[in-house]
Amino acid sequence: MKLHETVAALAALAQDTRLRVFRLLVRHGASGLAAGEIAAVLHVAPATLSFHLKELSHAGLVRTRHEGRFIYSSADFAAMNELLAFLTDNCCGGDTRGCAPATANATPLRVQRPRVRA
Repeated sequence: MKLHETVAALAALAQDTRLRVFRLLVRHGASGLAAGEIAAVLHVAPATLSFHLKELSHAGLVRTRHEGRFIYSSADFAAMNELLAFLTDNCCGGDTRGCAPATANATPLRVQRPRVRA
């Protein structure tokens, strides 16, 4: 992923409605959701949703497909993975023991906080 593509993707996600839409689409996988379903789940007006889906599509993060009279949107997982790879490239200077990027199967790291004595 090139720098200008990364900036466009991050800019698209830097808005709360678009981020909520993208996260919802990620949860629904490759099948995606119809625009009406997205609007209903997120309580977003159809015209507003259309604008946000267009922005996510222009950033390369969302794909749309027509099925009959419905338009389905789904997250572009290849683009999402490219964005994550770009952001974590050379993570920790190559020493990824303590800072490897999270994966779907990863267990969250537990941070031990120092005890404070009263």
